[in-house]
Amino acid sequence: MTNQESKITYDPDADVLAWEMNDRTIAYAKEVKGIVIHFSPHHVPVLVEVLEATQFLAKTKDFTRIMQELGIAVPK
Repeated sequence: MTNQESKITYDPDADVLAWEMNDRTIAYAKEVKGIVIHFSPHHVPVLVEVLEATQFLAKTKDFTRIMQELGIAVPK
């Protein structure tokens, strides 16, 4: 994978959505509210994981619906 390619995968058994941004070496990770971001030794994001992805996406859909009901433009 080159730095310009990315790959998104979903593991239904773990309910994890993963966005592999590049193939750099992972040095450390930080988690905030069910989202884990893995960084290279030079602090470049390498991989983003959304834990409990079905719940996260359901909340996103609810948020989008509410925004639309309020007449706020939502990018597609």
